[in-house]
Amino acid sequence: MEVKYLADPVRFARMNTVELRETFLIRKLFEEGKLNLMYSDTERAVIAGAVPTKQKLALKGGKELASDYFAQRRETGVINIGATGKIKVDDKEFVLENLDALYIGRGAKDIRFASADPEKPAEYYIQSYPAHREFPTKLIPQAQANRVDLGTVEAANVRTIFQYIRPGVAESCQLVMGVTILASGSVWNTMPAHTHARRTEIYFYFDMDKEARVFHFMGAPEETRHLLVKNKEAVLSPSWSIHAGAGTSNYSFIWGMGGENQEFDDMDFIKMEKLK
Repeated sequence: MEVKYLADPVRFARMNTVELRETFLIRKLFEEGKLNLMYSDTERAVIAGAVPTKQKLALKGGKELASDYFAQRRETGVINIGATGKIKVDDKEFVLENLDALYIGRGAKDIRFASADPEKPAEYYIQSYPAHREFPTKLIPQAQANRVDLGTVEAANVRTIFQYIRPGVAESCQLVMGVTILASGSVWNTMPAHTHARRTEIYFYFDMDKEARVFHFMGAPEETRHLLVKNKEAVLSPSWSIHAGAGTSNYSFIWGMGGENQEFDDMDFIKMEKLK
């Protein structure tokens, strides 16, 4: 399990491109036949990518978590961005089609990922936070997610938000998770930018061509920088940082948050004249 320690605003302002990428960018999450995990000191988040082929992949505890099994003190969200897959949670099996999600509650002891067809593997994006309460494991098909349509053609930001793990859809302790899909011809998300000091967020970009890139903007409003992100890479976004992107074409991303509350609209918007 890779471990990353995030920078504060003072150190961030002094970092060069290499340092920014090493600190905030997550690469090589998805490899066939492997489950790759990354642990962040911020909110003690864990993100992972699992691509099962012939063998099932098990999500296990370890030294970094000081746990006998992964979900001993954690809750977990999973979204499938690949072909049809199956996830076994203890004695139950859940089938996930493309862009279906699964919430796994604290206390689940046996979590295993599989693909319905090893030649066309499922690809699971996984995000987890510590949890002090148990909520039931729940499958959330994309059709059952809370859908929000936003943006305009003029602003090049027409997008659809699918909220999977949130109050009223799938109950959780602190995890909030969903997918944003930009329409063809739209490239911006989100302007005006915002922060939310009460929780951190992680963006995972996908559904991009090999040569496409997203310019992910981050940093304190008065001290912004950017990361150049390609398909299936993730960015760690501290609570003090804005998080916005502009792509060379349209793209999709999974967002996951953990912190003080679960209110999706708890955002501190930044006026454009304050961005630097």
